Amino acid sequence: MLGRNKQLLNAILTALFAAIIYIGISVLRIPLPAIVGRPFIHFGNPLMVIAILFLGGVWGGVAAAVGLGGFDILNGYAATSWLTVLEVIVMAIVVSAIMSAFKHDDRPSHIITVAIAAGITKLITSFLATVVEGLIAGMTLQPAIITSFLSLTATAINSVATAIIVPILYFLLRRAFQAARRR
Repeated sequence: MLGRNKQLLNAILTALFAAIIYIGISVLRIPLPAIVGRPFIHFGNPLMVIAILFLGGVWGGVAAAVGLGGFDILNGYAATSWLTVLEVIVMAIVVSAIMSAFKHDDRPSHIITVAIAAGITKLITSFLATVVEGLIAGMTLQPAIITSFLSLTATAINSVATAIIVPILYFLLRRAFQAARRR
């Protein structure tokens, strides 16, 4: 019975985080000009990392895939939502691996390291995803790489925001989350 309750709690928290991530993109976003794609500054990435930290790689990854992927599907980015889901999978693997290396010790220096690594990971995955978008749009590889590089402004801003926001949110929410898990 206890196992079923834990699974139910995981499912509820995953749905809650998916909704929060979706809202974090929908409500707070600032569009930016770019050569390829329609980038914007948003809070989805820091919330994705928070979900992975609190729920673990699998449940947090599912929450982020539903929140970010669902936003893409419902807001004109459906053709490339699969790239978003791939980025989420990579992020879940990276964040989980780093926390495992830290033996899940969430001291501030470890969470800051995770946040910085998440920002760097987002830069890399977004660059690669935008290259793929360019190739899908009919570009050859070299122009796709150049335009992807020139379109990284929003991702760079989002990555820096992730590195700053994740530790702040994590430590603000940690006690409330732990209390919810104990009940």
